Amino acid sequence: MFGDLFEEDNEAFLGGGSKTQKGKDSKEDQVEQPPPPRGPVNLSGLKNQGGTCYLNSLLQTLLFTPEFREALFNLGQEELGCLADRNKPGAKVRVIPLELQRLFAQLLLVDQQAASTIDLTDSFGWTSKEESNQHDVQELNRILFSALECSLISTLGHDLINKLYHGIVVNQISCKECGNLSERQSAKLRHLPPFLTVSLLRFNFDFAKCERYKETGKYTFPLKINLKPFSEQADQAIADYDYELFSVIIHKGGCYGGHYHVYIRDVDELGNWQSPGEEKPKPKMSLKEMKINGLLDLDDPLSIIKTILAKEEGSGVRTDQLGQKLLEQVGISWNKKYRKRYGSIWKFIQQNSDVFYMDSDGSTVHLKCNKKPGLDSDDQTLLSSELLTCTNMSCEGQWFDFNDSIVLPIQIKDIQKQFEGKESAYMLFYRKSCLKRPSDARKNPKFKVPAHLIEETEQENMKLQKLRADFDLAKNLIEIHVHQGSKYHFFNGALHPFDQITSILNLHFDKRKTVRDLREVIYQQLGSKDDGSELTFAKRLPAGLHLYDHLTDDNESINNVGIKQGSDLFLWNGKEVNGVTLKTGIEFEPVLLNIICLNESKEITGGATEFKETQQCFARDTLLHDACEAVIQVEFSKEFNIYHQRKGQKFHSNNWTKYSATDFLKTISDLSLEDGDSILVVNPHNSDSCLLKQSGNELTLVLESEWLEVEYFPNRKSSQNEKKTVKVPADERMLLSEIKLKAIEELELEICLESKSCLRQIDRNGKLLPPVCGDATVNEAGVKLKSTLALCPGCAPTSTQIFLYYIVGADPQTEMEIVVEESTTVKECLKMLLDLTGLKGDCWHLRKVDWCYEVGEPLKQEDAVLKDVNILSGDTLVIAEGKLPPKGFLKLPVWIYPMQSYYSMVDQDYQTDEISYQISKLNISVSDVCEGELQYSGEMEISNEATVEDLKIQAMTLPYLHNISVPSAEFLRAWILEKKRPTKILKGNHNRLKKLNIESGSDICIQLLKKEENLGSKELLLKVQMSVPGEKQYYPAEDLIWDTTKECTALALRQRIASHFSLSLDQIDIAKYFPEKFEWMVVSSWTQQVTKRKKRKNKQCLQESPFYLKDGDIIGVKNLLVDSNKEFSTWKDDFGKEKIKQDKEDKKKRGQRVHFENEKTCTEKKPYSRCRKPEATLSINVGVFR
Repeated sequence: MFGDLFEEDNEAFLGGGSKTQKGKDSKEDQVEQPPPPRGPVNLSGLKNQGGTCYLNSLLQTLLFTPEFREALFNLGQEELGCLADRNKPGAKVRVIPLELQRLFAQLLLVDQQAASTIDLTDSFGWTSKEESNQHDVQELNRILFSALECSLISTLGHDLINKLYHGIVVNQISCKECGNLSERQSAKLRHLPPFLTVSLLRFNFDFAKCERYKETGKYTFPLKINLKPFSEQADQAIADYDYELFSVIIHKGGCYGGHYHVYIRDVDELGNWQSPGEEKPKPKMSLKEMKINGLLDLDDPLSIIKTILAKEEGSGVRTDQLGQKLLEQVGISWNKKYRKRYGSIWKFIQQNSDVFYMDSDGSTVHLKCNKKPGLDSDDQTLLSSELLTCTNMSCEGQWFDFNDSIVLPIQIKDIQKQFEGKESAYMLFYRKSCLKRPSDARKNPKFKVPAHLIEETEQENMKLQKLRADFDLAKNLIEIHVHQGSKYHFFNGALHPFDQITSILNLHFDKRKTVRDLREVIYQQLGSKDDGSELTFAKRLPAGLHLYDHLTDDNESINNVGIKQGSDLFLWNGKEVNGVTLKTGIEFEPVLLNIICLNESKEITGGATEFKETQQCFARDTLLHDACEAVIQVEFSKEFNIYHQRKGQKFHSNNWTKYSATDFLKTISDLSLEDGDSILVVNPHNSDSCLLKQSGNELTLVLESEWLEVEYFPNRKSSQNEKKTVKVPADERMLLSEIKLKAIEELELEICLESKSCLRQIDRNGKLLPPVCGDATVNEAGVKLKSTLALCPGCAPTSTQIFLYYIVGADPQTEMEIVVEESTTVKECLKMLLDLTGLKGDCWHLRKVDWCYEVGEPLKQEDAVLKDVNILSGDTLVIAEGKLPPKGFLKLPVWIYPMQSYYSMVDQDYQTDEISYQISKLNISVSDVCEGELQYSGEMEISNEATVEDLKIQAMTLPYLHNISVPSAEFLRAWILEKKRPTKILKGNHNRLKKLNIESGSDICIQLLKKEENLGSKELLLKVQMSVPGEKQYYPAEDLIWDTTKECTALALRQRIASHFSLSLDQIDIAKYFPEKFEWMVVSSWTQQVTKRKKRKNKQCLQESPFYLKDGDIIGVKNLLVDSNKEFSTWKDDFGKEKIKQDKEDKKKRGQRVHFENEKTCTEKKPYSRCRKPEATLSINVGVFR
């Protein structure tokens, strides 16, 4: 009924849980994780399928209605059938009550935190992701009861719903003068049902604003209520009028989103209720604190002003000071935040007269007292007194909060918190106080449950116990790597294996067992006896394997001694490995360092410096002095400079830190050196000062000077042998003219070449880019150091000139270059290029190549300057064949509409035979014409002042049409093509092309018609096609002309289509087809979207979102008399959707970005308001059991 009215609030039902990260080798990932058992309350919740919190709340209420539950369990398989026979032909299996029985049995007896409702929703016929849409719980209550009544026809339970929930309401007016009784107004209850369902109708519609809203005002309701004042039955016992509240369904959120949960009284005491404890009263927060903490909805000025007035405790606020109060208490100005949407604050108060009232002089505004709607003052007083009486007394039973999978105990006073606000009571369920439960039902979940369901739940519990045991074992199973000491040797400061494969024993072991158990398994796997060897913790380091602490207590568990997933243990004698005594512990841990020193034995050539780098391991207790001396192999003195750099830093950066002389005698551990750190040892007497630049304690290494490579190109097509290359030292502040001069000198070229050459960058494909200005620096010209520049003949363009590439046609091999003045016109530039290329005639025009190397639109403004048409230096122009039309004329490509549909609908009259005969004379293959593809006919040149009729007449002279005898232009239909698809009809034969915004180059499609046609601007041409009953396909489409002058609503379209097919309105269902997505959208009056920003009431228009109905759209029609399937998609659509899905997955795997999506989404602006998906109706499909 309400579609996506209540979108799920994720944090409300996910329980705040987070997934635990596990290692790659964890065995836990390989075992199915069982559902968790019931919690301390011993009650089971229901899993949320994405939007089924409303269903979960109602199902839990029905479960804890013992009379309903037991009446359902009393229906045996002999009446309902067996679920195993559901697919047998001719078998009448009442699936919905059977699945409801199974679900109730699981909730009562299966040891799991939450049960699944998938089987139940499948029995509803929800196969198109209906469970992901949330609906109104009141609507579900009505539909579910109706489905159960239909399912239980001709069984002993046929009147189950009627007995428990149906009552009779009578509306009466009594005349005090004559005593006449008129049953029209003032509702009375003629028959009181055992259970009373009350909906608080919190969701309403504002017809003035044309939008939905939620009533968040205070609705007080009692825990016990006496309905004698509202009943016609006066001869019953007093106890028969008493009702007790046992369920409150609560909605949290607004009218467009939220979450349902339910408070339920456990009548049979099936759960373990424990007091949740007293909550400390929270200090009242100011409005600004509420705003900071996100507890204040800034988009709801009504609730903000109500809060301000409530703080005044009845004294009210002066109207002229209300805006100032809003600014002081909330920090928001009414004029800046709300005036544009709601008008002045005084006008807003008047529009909400149901919430506020003003004094007679209008000077002060007050908050109206909350009052129960629909009750007079006496009834209100009665309910309030009942509420207070029941609140102060001890109510029987315990209350629980069922929030999807989570069930928690609550106190009775928590119900009063749901009287008002965004989280408030939505539906109430009362039961007669006289309904007493048998003593056998107390704390007995198996009471009245059928034996076959008890057996089924016991089998499920056994299966869950096994799953939990297997999972528990997998969760405690860890992998341990045992290294055998006899297969290791010690060198370079660490242990290394002889053979990487045979030296390690990999074990999967239960971490709950002891160290002694681990030893036994190790010796068993090795096939040897326990010889008293030590087990020592080991760790794999970059230097190799290092040992730490010994495992001494064999009685401790594996988990307690610190052995974890992937731990390494070393099995040895505890003293030595292959004759080498080892030191264990973190203080002797090896650190792998990079020791670097200048290689002074080699001469420095080409500006490069030779370094000698050595990787070596040192224990953490090694002195820095000893480590450096061991590497450089000379006596170390304090004159040496030592620099340190952290791992991951660039070698040639300034991140080198100098050690002081006192640091030489510190250990590696004291200096916090880690694996991969670098140590640079420099002899200051022999190092080149130009290569080492020191600033304080920081050192910068300059390995080689910056440079630019200049390559000489005698001409654009120079061979590799003719090119000469030289490196020129350069920096970012150097002028390019200086670089050019140095390159000419180094290349030994003529000095006069300086004024006749230029420097050009080279792209990755080897293409020469436009010349760079010689007066610019390297940085200003965007030239990167250590790149290559080309020295080419020709001068660089001046500041008033433009450098252009040009090609003839679409062949990039013909690319040439030209320099022109900025003031050159398009026409002059074309003439210059034609002269250079030697092309003759005037049937040429220019086009510009865009950034993705695609040829763009023609440059039509021939008298415009190049700069004005956005032609910049470096652009590429294309000399294209074809003369531009004169000013005021259009050149339009013309296509012929597929004639298959035309010949399928024309009668076999003389006119058809004549046209067929004339087509045959043109030597055109019938298959070519009727293939269903557009046929290109040629181009026409026509004035933009011409009419649509003129265009059709001129089109009749083109190939494919000029030899066909068409009576008049009214027998032709002209379309505008977009992406080779007809999208818009040129309507009104006397409308000028200029008025219709037809541009030169627009594709026109001409369609032959059976009869004359002259569509008006308000008429739409739709393709309607009736579905084939029982099959996923349609009959051929028919043209339908729909006049939208009066209205363009879903109802009007349904009436027009129903009239076309001679059916009544309730006998059809229609949907619009979106071929790009292979999707159908059902057209109904409920799919209208509401935009908050709209101030005035607008009628639904199908030409707007979400349908965007236009000419040529396909409308599918279902005849409900012969076709009960509401699915519109065809086999082709299913295949298309699957292909789109596969394409998306392929793109995701390749890591490619999608540059161009649907053209429609690219060109249209997204609405400011949130776009909500179309609302779906709520329905439950029930078989026929009469």
